[in-house]
Amino acid sequence: MKKTIFNFMLALATTTLLVSCGSDDDNNPTAASCTDGIQNGDEEGIDCGGTACQPCLANLLSGEVATDVILDATLEYELTGAYVILDGGSLTIPAGTKIKATGGTAAYIAVAQGGQIFVNGTSSNPVVMTSGSENPAAGDWGGLVICGNAPTNKGVSVTSEVADLTYGGTNANDNSGSIRYLRVEYTGATFSNDKEFNGVSLFGVGAGTTFEYVQSFFGGDDGIEFFGGTVKGDYLVSINSGDDSIDFADGWTGTGSNWYIAGGAKAGIEGSNNGDNGNAAPVTTTTLSNITIVGPVSEGALYYKEGGGNFTINNFYTSNVDLGIKVKDTDLEAAARIENGDLDINDIQFGNVPAGFQITDYTGSNQSFYTEGVATGAGNGAASPDWAAGWTVGLDNSGPASTENLAGEVSGTVSLNADVEYLLTGSFVVLNGGVLNIPAGTTIKATGGTAAYIAVAQGGKINIEGEANNPVVMTSGSANPTAGDWGGLVLCGYAPTNKGVSVTSEVADLTYGGTDANDNSGSIRYLRVEYTGATFSNDKEFNGVSLFGIGAGTTFEYVQSLHGGDDGIEFFGGSVSGNYLVSTGSGDDSIDFADGWTGNGSYWYIKDGAKAGIEGSNNGDNGNATPVTTTTLSNITVVGPVSEGALYYKEGGGNFTVTNFYTDGIDLGVKVKDTDAEAAVRIENGDLSVNPMQFDNPLAGWMVTDYPGANQNFVVQGPTSGAGNGAAAPTWAAGWTSGL
Repeated sequence: MKKTIFNFMLALATTTLLVSCGSDDDNNPTAASCTDGIQNGDEEGIDCGGTACQPCLANLLSGEVATDVILDATLEYELTGAYVILDGGSLTIPAGTKIKATGGTAAYIAVAQGGQIFVNGTSSNPVVMTSGSENPAAGDWGGLVICGNAPTNKGVSVTSEVADLTYGGTNANDNSGSIRYLRVEYTGATFSNDKEFNGVSLFGVGAGTTFEYVQSFFGGDDGIEFFGGTVKGDYLVSINSGDDSIDFADGWTGTGSNWYIAGGAKAGIEGSNNGDNGNAAPVTTTTLSNITIVGPVSEGALYYKEGGGNFTINNFYTSNVDLGIKVKDTDLEAAARIENGDLDINDIQFGNVPAGFQITDYTGSNQSFYTEGVATGAGNGAASPDWAAGWTVGLDNSGPASTENLAGEVSGTVSLNADVEYLLTGSFVVLNGGVLNIPAGTTIKATGGTAAYIAVAQGGKINIEGEANNPVVMTSGSANPTAGDWGGLVLCGYAPTNKGVSVTSEVADLTYGGTDANDNSGSIRYLRVEYTGATFSNDKEFNGVSLFGIGAGTTFEYVQSLHGGDDGIEFFGGSVSGNYLVSTGSGDDSIDFADGWTGNGSYWYIKDGAKAGIEGSNNGDNGNATPVTTTTLSNITVVGPVSEGALYYKEGGGNFTVTNFYTDGIDLGVKVKDTDAEAAVRIENGDLSVNPMQFDNPLAGWMVTDYPGANQNFVVQGPTSGAGNGAAAPTWAAGWTSGL
């Protein structure tokens, strides 16, 4: 088929070309033939048949295209009216082409069924369709309309809302061309309340069409809308739309990924089935992934509407929205689908939530259709994604949001951002195979009370990468923080315990225990947890950090618990070692180990705990359970007062060797319950050895031990430095601890 180059030849019998000549001749004929920039006349010695000569201005667009037309990127085109690519015609627009609309409501570009458009922009040189006004504003012109032969639930051969073209059919793979790196600006001209142009409208467009890297900027109505069809939409941007930012309806069965939406007036995404019949078929069915919506919005980040449909949405990030998912209370078809599990949102994260924020206004019984988690959204959370650089306008590149919500589950690899302050609104669980990376300087503030905790399940990993002068801090989000404001950090592994295999943890209800002594649950260094210890019941209280069956492959060092409502740090079996640990102001024991723990500990600094400085036991149900708690502790400081001894050897105790043990201001060194027969047998057998142990500033009535048995030689007094500086804070604790 003959190609027509617009700056040389326009061979379109059906195309009206408006010409401005600047000559005395006011004849502006229809262009049937135009070569060398000269149209219909003699000029500069060229014989034009005796008629008046006019320049060939092929940069004015209007009319109809029935053949193949290629624009010229060196020209700036003026869209003076409707420009329609008919069945069999095609329009190719090269990178860098700019089209300015001057025809108001009458100016739009449309592709009819059977026509094709090829927008060949690049990331550094997009195609731009914009307003020709000196003071551009939303609604200056129509927009881009594409009509195809793919199925919709509005029927076959339906008339489009705008441009009055036919769309809809049975060809799911229909091909209306390829659109890449296109920006449409100031669209949305209004015919009536029911007829408004969107930035880009896709009516029954098929999966054979490419639609990616498209931005709508300041559209008067929706930014981009899919009316049925099967076309995919990837790498889409909608900024400052006057209605919804991206909308899909009428049985759309395409998919979408990497959508960045900001500044829309109503819904970030409006997804519906059919406004006349919420159960019309085919039902709108889509999977969306990597979505960012930056508010405010007035109708939710997602408006699930008019029957909704079958939606799966993964990695959904929102910032500054007061409503996550909107569902109209009278939308019975949408409610039925939610109850049926047809709306499934995984890893939705809420950043910068305003006062009165709601995740959803849906009031039905199924409130588990969404799962909170860490999301990167379109790539950088609330900030402009990297893939949008170079071809978009109006995006905020100022960096990530200042606050983001944390809740839900981690099944892949998630890395937090130290520049973000995270709000822990509920449980946040790293599942088997998941990895949570937390860089130095990250702060997580718990706002969810008892329901707020961080847990790592068997097979999951957490990597806390704090630094001596830049720790990771997990704390209360209360204006007046106090012990017990939130749960704490819970880790569950596959290492042996004497509670058995596949036991359920006291808190977080996760499985722990196994046969892998070298199990690896990650690495924790330079972490401070504050105001933990939320209480479920007398038997179920969170500690600052709870380690259930954690293996020796895990690194656990430079960790502080500050003002925990229960124990500061507790080892429930396992083989992990704990070095450079600090526990201050605990409401129960400061550091506790039990259930067959076989790790070691060094450099523990303990101060102001309510009960035992260290509580070490074997098994509360069976003091002789195996494996027996066995450990070597060294360089320990306990600063009292304490009510249950610097060391409470309990529930069968175990095989303990403690060296360089310093105490200050205590009334009891080693406590042993007189009814604990298994613990007594071990002491008499020499399984408990504390040498040397120093007692500074003992209280009135002080005792080395209350153990009444024959072996009184298991404690040997002598000078020690304890954790480094006796009762004073050790030098290794400087910079990352608090309250010492």
